[in-house]
Amino acid sequence: MVDIRDIEIIAPNFKRRLSGVTSTIIQLVPVQRALGQKIAVLGPGLPASLPSIRFRDLMQLWQAPAGRTCRVWHARRNVEMLPAILLRDLLRMNIRIVFTSASQRRHTGWSKFLIRRMDAVIATSGKTAGYLDVPNTVILHGIDTGRFHPPPDKAETKRALGLDPSKRYAGCFGRVRHQKGTDLFVDSMIALLPGRPDWCAIVAGRATGPHLAFEAQLKERVAKAGLSDRILFVGEHTDIPDWYRALDLFIAPQRWEGFGLTPLEAMASSVPVVATDVGAFSELIADHTGLLIPAADLKAMVDGAAAFMDDPARLAAAGANGLARVSQNFAIEGEARAIGAIYESLMRK
Repeated sequence: MVDIRDIEIIAPNFKRRLSGVTSTIIQLVPVQRALGQKIAVLGPGLPASLPSIRFRDLMQLWQAPAGRTCRVWHARRNVEMLPAILLRDLLRMNIRIVFTSASQRRHTGWSKFLIRRMDAVIATSGKTAGYLDVPNTVILHGIDTGRFHPPPDKAETKRALGLDPSKRYAGCFGRVRHQKGTDLFVDSMIALLPGRPDWCAIVAGRATGPHLAFEAQLKERVAKAGLSDRILFVGEHTDIPDWYRALDLFIAPQRWEGFGLTPLEAMASSVPVVATDVGAFSELIADHTGLLIPAADLKAMVDGAAAFMDDPARLAAAGANGLARVSQNFAIEGEARAIGAIYESLMRK
């Protein structure tokens, strides 16, 4: 716990279930602190290592921190906007409210009601901004380039993971489910690998609840194709950056996505990306770093992957270009600084 008197920004997390929003908070807050932003989290489901305040500390919000006109409450869900509005407008507490929207669909009337009462709104992509009817600032997510980076020795990285260093690997990482397009990746590999004996494929991620049957069906499909030793289901791993570093090609096959960080994580590892045109992927991937294909188009996925698999020079160039693009435009420090500028503008008013 930290002293509320030393905190200028509050990042609430009012859902226990791990989600993309929760992951964003976990990754951003330490970077924001390192940049001098006096931020703390509030709520359950977050690591104890993050600086946090207690709900009873909210009684201090009538008074602004030293040298500031107010505090900032940074909400990312409806359930976090509503209490902030009550604190500010009903109890007259001295806060300003920022909301980050990642949704790429029409907002409900209730959401619009809440969003219109924000002091500032951030959109995580240009597509997301198109669904907002209030002024907003687009700030794309960034990633930790200290965690995701190319390997010093790719062959040794593969060997350490129990992979064959003489093979090239295409990968699809994330939750195993229909929405994520895992079946499209598997079907594309079933089509591609028999004619490319030097390539294998990796599915990394976890299937839960109703999606376990979906995963079982995919494994059965792979077995029937006689490719169980070449299309590997490796499950969920805490050392996922190592698995990115072992890849030679990344496929992001999602049918729908809110934002989607996996292409950036692959590019930061110097791995070219073939991705469906969903989420923010069109704003992340450039022609020289990979390829965008229509969502749910298996033929386009097969053709796109084949274009890289069969052209080692293009594969290497796209990987190098992707690394440069992420380093220049998508480091998480840049995201944190841009958000910090929003905070500063509100706390100076």
